[in-house]
Amino acid sequence: MGEYTLRCAGCGNVLSDSATSCSLDNGLPRADYIERRFAPRELPGIWSFIDWLPVKRWNPATGASSITYRSSGLAGELDLKSLYISFSGYWPERGAMMRTCSFKELEAAPTMQMLLDNKTEEILVVASAGNTARAFAEVCSITGQPLILFVPASSLDRLWTTVEPGKVLLVGVNGDYADAIKLAGVLSSKVGFRPEGGARNIARRDGMGTVLLDHVRRFSSLPDHYFQAIGSGTGGIAVWEASMRIVADSRFGEHLPRLHLAQNTPCAPVYAMWHGIEEMNFDACGCPEGMHDDVLFNRNPPYAVPGGVRDAVTSTGGRIYGMDNSRAVSAQKLFEGSEGIDILPAAAVAVAALVDAVEAGFVERDDSILLNITGGGMRRLEEDQSRMRLKCDLMVGLEDFSDALSSIEEMVSS
Repeated sequence: MGEYTLRCAGCGNVLSDSATSCSLDNGLPRADYIERRFAPRELPGIWSFIDWLPVKRWNPATGASSITYRSSGLAGELDLKSLYISFSGYWPERGAMMRTCSFKELEAAPTMQMLLDNKTEEILVVASAGNTARAFAEVCSITGQPLILFVPASSLDRLWTTVEPGKVLLVGVNGDYADAIKLAGVLSSKVGFRPEGGARNIARRDGMGTVLLDHVRRFSSLPDHYFQAIGSGTGGIAVWEASMRIVADSRFGEHLPRLHLAQNTPCAPVYAMWHGIEEMNFDACGCPEGMHDDVLFNRNPPYAVPGGVRDAVTSTGGRIYGMDNSRAVSAQKLFEGSEGIDILPAAAVAVAALVDAVEAGFVERDDSILLNITGGGMRRLEEDQSRMRLKCDLMVGLEDFSDALSSIEEMVSS
């Protein structure tokens, strides 16, 4: 199974298995797997990549994977010869069975399995703008593990499960995603609680990295280019790390795929940092209000840390794009019309970046391109599945959170 040594991506220092930081620098922890060859197993979903996941066992009830196929519709519209689409969502006709319709399920399943493997009794605390919370709620309701979610009030209507909700405590936050992260951090620092870890969670990153692994398994080579919409950029880091493991194998390509990561302007911190736009005022822009998809807004992305977004994009010779709402809307219509499935708004930002790259000549007609559609099939899901909305157990704000802590702990103990 996924045996590994945990190392700092910056200095290479060996870390303890539960570490999320290094004492010598601010580098991200990274799993150095004992298995060097890419050898998928005959297991369902992402568990087929279990040798490159930080887990010891697998759960047949969780772990739905993305599916990868060669495009004809969108490829024809853009005159691309080798466009491949990774689809994370619900599209049973193609074998895609993520019932929360988001690639965040790739993060949730290995994270919760890792906690089970380690016999962790602490309660996991997760902050989310919607998709991550929905994925963790679904997985935890299946596994029976307890979970506490901190979600901005504006995103509460995105939370539902397709199974009976389990031991999930939902805390609504009067604020934005950054406020939810801050409050989740306060609770998770207390005894009996555990932070999910965000970009520093290796299970989360290596789960998302299976998007690239599925492509390599199906088509026996690395793509030349990889496109994805990002909030924090963790998904881009994950694919970069997975591609380094594939290159080290040496059988599927010698060059890392170029990362093309897209954000939704004007609420685009990673885009601003990459292009040196210091004067961008996100509060003045009303961020995240008015975005094509506000899940792409993260005020504090892991950009400049060793092993972070900047390193990933720089080492691959990639680019970071800023796509406005009008480009995203047009791209969403183009994709849905040509591929025949609905997609989440965030994924449309990635499609817009691909269209931009084609128009600007950043990719060639004959290049091999992997486009990550990070969520879709919501309308298709409604045809097959009933959904149970999660009830909000408590509303809190920054100013009254200290008083609310005792209420949360009381709810958990009961």
